[in-house]
Amino acid sequence: MTDTVDKAPAPPEQIKAIPVRHYGRWVAGAVVLALVALIGVAFSNAKINYSVIPDYVFDPDIVSGAWTTLYISVLAMVLGVVLGVILAVMRLSSNPVTSTVAWFYIWFFRGTPVLVQLLLWYNISLVFPILNLGFYKNEMNQVMTPVLTALLGLGLNEAAYMSEIVRAGIQSVDEGQTEASHALGMTQAQTLRRVILPQAMRVIVPPTGNEFINMLKTSALAYSVQLPELIKKATDISSTSLAVVEMYFVACIWYLILTTVFSIGQYYIERRYARGSSRNLPPTPLQRFRKNLRIFGSFRRPEVAR
Repeated sequence: MTDTVDKAPAPPEQIKAIPVRHYGRWVAGAVVLALVALIGVAFSNAKINYSVIPDYVFDPDIVSGAWTTLYISVLAMVLGVVLGVILAVMRLSSNPVTSTVAWFYIWFFRGTPVLVQLLLWYNISLVFPILNLGFYKNEMNQVMTPVLTALLGLGLNEAAYMSEIVRAGIQSVDEGQTEASHALGMTQAQTLRRVILPQAMRVIVPPTGNEFINMLKTSALAYSVQLPELIKKATDISSTSLAVVEMYFVACIWYLILTTVFSIGQYYIERRYARGSSRNLPPTPLQRFRKNLRIFGSFRRPEVAR
């Protein structure tokens, strides 16, 4: 009797993975590239003198208008944030009078266009011809300058939106934080300033940054009240140089510069306030760039014989 040796089982046949062909992606990419090419051809054949655009980017009047845009945007945003915090606290108050007034303010300023509000402030002298504060008296036309008109129109409108942002941030903090603060003897104001608002900043900062970037663009509406901001300066130059569309391109360049700079700042501010909620934050573009440089340097560094 011969011993039979069991044969080892044959290895399974290797699976050949065939990648799925995404024809739709290629078609969509081709369509997008065709549209971009058509738009590029249309602008290249347009009756626009692109060569004059670089000559006006750093024109003193344009730079002055950009500075006015930044100046009025910052002031209006500060006013909106301060008043928005006050309105949010009033809205959350158990006092029915303050909460109703805050609700009505938010309802009115969110429900009417910014341009209409600017024009109302610009013509407020029809309602109050004389401004009399007791210690100061003057004609309203002299008081309501274009800068003050833009500040009130943009800032008070922004306060309505900021109040909702702040209210959402305050409500995101657990109520136990407030109870613990009161147990330690803190007043309502101290609790809000030292406990609630610092924790609510993680929720408040991202939409606030978006609101400021939007404010930079919304400030162009101040052109209607004769504020010498970027659009007003560009329009004044175009009326003498007859380069209308070219000056609008110049204004777009400056708006892109301003929004890009503040978008970068917003990114790093958001990372700072997100540290407490997420330990594994993704690397910043600068950190990724440095990492790639180190990797590239390690490939190029010659090996040292030991």
